[in-house]
Amino acid sequence: MKMETDVLLQPAARWRADFPVLRETVHGVPLVYLDNAATTHKPEAVLAAEADFYRRTNSNVHRGVHTLSQRATDQHEAARETVRRFINAASTREIIFVRGTTEAINLVAQSFARPRLTEADNIIVSAMEHHSNIVPWQMVCGQTGAELRVAPVNEAGELDLDMLGRLIGPKTRLVALTHLSNALGSVTPARRIVELAHAHGVPVLLDGAQAIAHLGVDVQALGCDFYAFSGHKIYGPTGIGVLYGKEALLDAMPPYQCGGDMISSVTFGETRYNELPFKFEAGTPNIAGAIGLGRALEYVESIGVNAIAAHERDLLAYATGLAAGIDGLRIVGTAREKASILSFTLAGVHPHDIGTILDHAGVAIRAGHHCAMPIMQRFGLAGTARASFALYNTRSEVDALMAGIAKVVEMFRP
Repeated sequence: MKMETDVLLQPAARWRADFPVLRETVHGVPLVYLDNAATTHKPEAVLAAEADFYRRTNSNVHRGVHTLSQRATDQHEAARETVRRFINAASTREIIFVRGTTEAINLVAQSFARPRLTEADNIIVSAMEHHSNIVPWQMVCGQTGAELRVAPVNEAGELDLDMLGRLIGPKTRLVALTHLSNALGSVTPARRIVELAHAHGVPVLLDGAQAIAHLGVDVQALGCDFYAFSGHKIYGPTGIGVLYGKEALLDAMPPYQCGGDMISSVTFGETRYNELPFKFEAGTPNIAGAIGLGRALEYVESIGVNAIAAHERDLLAYATGLAAGIDGLRIVGTAREKASILSFTLAGVHPHDIGTILDHAGVAIRAGHHCAMPIMQRFGLAGTARASFALYNTRSEVDALMAGIAKVVEMFRP
């Protein structure tokens, strides 16, 4: 009997029970949350880990000799080890806690790139980057006179690898590309990109904000020099993220911010900086956030990244097939390698109207340019409606999305 029950009970139905917010109603109907590319919800285990820290420990880390401080330090550094294991970094010295992907990229821009750039140099990004992987490089190029080069994408939303190869030259100092596009769902061939750049002696930063929850990330297998991601996109807290960097590179970089804990000694004549990873973690860290992130990664590990990816592939294929049958619906981003995201437009309907009508049906999606205005311009759009999937979504929720879109069509096409 139990076997029959397990067969009938889809995995997502079991996983959903771990997320209390999914029991909410919106406008009198059950919530269908399809805005996971913006932020994911948190399982009870993560909520409990953060609450437990504040209830039972709540002390600053490092240098404290009393019991609570030592306990907090142990939990904080255990979370760092969990991150190291999750992405297969060589050492915890390569794991820097930051506020999120945005801060991680800014850190690399100002601490790694800026001291190395001259007017003769260039940095390469792609046309599908999030603003957080465009603006920091524009800023550092403006500060140094370096050139920002942009690798194009094709009509399917796939990176043009041949053009990327032609853009890389002897004066290229960094290639900074997304691992998974937040606007299109395109998965970039990260390992091939790294090999291509490294053949020219050029380091690579991968923006893993979207990829971390949907793809198995092994930084040593990828070979990338930097990898950045945010906790809140992988079922963890907001305000916490990670910069992975190869130890030799991080060791040679100057601190990004200065203050407490990133120093080993201070006099008015000289300051000596702390060792890795603490050199880049000035001030009191987001201790509870790091602990919550560690617990979120353990939660994902308990299910298995491969199991999650298979479930999400099924949802995306199911949603794509249904969407293709809706008259006037255009899917934006049709790469052969995609994950988790269905971005679309409806002829004659503004994306914000789509989002508003769906909200009244209890379906939460994102509408707009998704902080990726250049790729919207590439496709001649002001924005799209974007449904994005996570481990707790179900086919019945995809059906609710499609029913909501049918209502939009009915309202705007009498």
